[in-house]
Formats: sequence, C-alpha cells, structure tokens
Amino acid sequence: MKDSFNMSKLLRSNVARLDPYRSARDEFKGGNEPMVFLDANENPYPNGVNRYPDPYQQDLKEVLSRLKDVHTSKILLGNGSDEVLDLLFRAFCEPGIDNIITVPPSYGMYKVLAGINDIENREVFLSPNFELRVQEIVGAQDERSKLLFLCSPNNPTGNSFSEECILQLLNAFNGLVVIDEAYIDFSEKESWLKRLDQFPNLVIVQTLSKAYGLAGIRLGMCYASEAIIAVLHKIKPPYNVNELTQQRAMDRLLKTDEVNNEISCLLDAKEILYKQLLDIYFVSHVYTSDANFILTKVDDASKRYEQLIKAGVVVRDRSSQPLCENTLRITVGTKTENEHLIAVLKTL
Repeated sequence: MKDSFNMSKLLRSNVARLDPYRSARDEFKGGNEPMVFLDANENPYPNGVNRYPDPYQQDLKEVLSRLKDVHTSKILLGNGSDEVLDLLFRAFCEPGIDNIITVPPSYGMYKVLAGINDIENREVFLSPNFELRVQEIVGAQDERSKLLFLCSPNNPTGNSFSEECILQLLNAFNGLVVIDEAYIDFSEKESWLKRLDQFPNLVIVQTLSKAYGLAGIRLGMCYASEAIIAVLHKIKPPYNVNELTQQRAMDRLLKTDEVNNEISCLLDAKEILYKQLLDIYFVSHVYTSDANFILTKVDDASKRYEQLIKAGVVVRDRSSQPLCENTLRITVGTKTENEHLIAVLKTL
C-alpha cells in the first residue's frame, strides 16, 4: 500500500482551475423514456448515428465493469490507448518543466507523446535480459518527474516485468506509475487491476486492439482511482468515442467464449512457431514471449526483412531500438500464415 500520495500535487494548475466544456448530453441525464431531443442541433432524421454518442459511454463501461470487476467511476475510455496516454500528459505534465521516465526498448509512443507535449523523456534502458533496473529508475526521478511508463508484457521484447520490481517502483516513484497492459490477455500473469485500490498512484491502460481483434475501431481503456479518472474526464473531448465504436465494442466484449478460443489458438500457434524459428539457421536466438508476437535475433535483420518483403511477408525490424540489434518482431498469425512464414524462411 502506497502511503502519503497526493494526486493534486501532480496536477497541472491550469487543469485544476479548468471549467470543462459541457455538451448537451452532459446537461440532460434522462432515463429510458422516449424524449423529443431538440437540444444538440442534430439532424432529426434517424439513420442509426444521427444522434451524438453517450459522452461517458455508460453502457459500455457497465460491461467492462462486470468483466474486469472495476467500478465504472474508475474507468476512462479513449479513442485508442494513445488518446488515453496523451490525456495523462496533458493533465499532469507541465510543458517545458516536467519530465517522464521510460524504459527502452518499449512502446515508441511514450517518447513521441513526450515530444509533442514538450516534456523531457528520461530513458533508463532495461538490462541486457530486458529486466527493469529499479535502482536506476528511482535514481533518475526528481521533484518534476510525473509519469513512469511500464509496458508489461513489453513491446517489442515480449517479456513481463516481475511483480517484485513493479511493487518497488509503485512504492518508490513519486509520480504516477502507468502500466500498459496491451498484451495482458495473452499472458499467464495476472493483471494489475487486482491491485488498483492498493496504490493511488497506479494507472493501468488496456486495449481492444490485440486479443479482442478490434484494432480498427480504436478503443483504449484506462483504469485508475476515481480522482485520476475525474481529472481525465475533465479534459477529454466531449464525444471522443463514437457510437459505432461503442456498439462494436459491446458486441465483442459479450462474446467471451469466442475471444477466449481465439486467444487459446494464438497461444498454441505461438508455441509451434517458437520451436520452428529455432530451426532456422540464421536465427541465433528466439526470446520467450507473454504476448502475441515473438522477438527473434538474426544474422542481418535488414537483409532478412527485405527478403521477406519480396516474398510477400511483412514483419517488423526492431534493430533501431536499444538492446535490439538485428532483431525481427514477428506477430503470430493464423496456422496458414505461420506455415507460409516458416516455408519462406527456410528458402532464404
């Protein structure tokens, strides 16, 4: 349990003073009875999307609340996880003054968002075996350090960070610890959602783009204390999650058996692919993964990437990332796609 944490000390002063925009749907909070809506300057002719969507996505949050066992007041939804991450910068980081800490190699948008928001990004590289260097991370913070980003399972390495290391950081970091769980549904490790109430400085970000197969609808979820979520609601755009996204997300979230079956198939396929990659002569190492991708070390990543492109297979060359020289990140595909990949690799 983290003691003596005061969120208001992290909050930007202009955000604390902000009087948020109130949309027409904010002001009217009716029940299920039929109403004549003449308040929002909408086109009155029904076509399924002529009305503005629920700005707080209550029905969708109710579904998530039941699935995740988290109260709706602790949930914020965004136009993809990237919007959620950007809101955290805008709420808590003063441009040109504050800083964040990232642990490369990791998801590249943390660094990009820091640049967009004019926030210093203090990088503390992972160890050679892709583990957190806790003491170095704690030592890198100062009184202006507002956010610490941990992607677990990590992208592009695929490994999950140890519970012990994350607990140490939750207790030692003075700002918000943001755990990006984009790939948590593929991992045997438990989500940190179970510990949300223990740490008022914990923020968890998840997505429907990976295991749920909804990358095209752009829906990200943020779970945090009521106080943090209230601040993010204060600054988010009024209708940031459109009606079609809300409908498609609810439909998919209710198909738990179908989703779980796809996850199981992908995990089985990953095990097969992992073993097959070990037999490719120019693959020197295959890293274990808790995600739906595998990082592999090869003799010449640029060369192999181009060869695969010519053969009609697209993977990701991650050699530009720290500690990832000559690595390819390979997403687990269907059985047919994986077999085609291996067949092509054997011809190179």
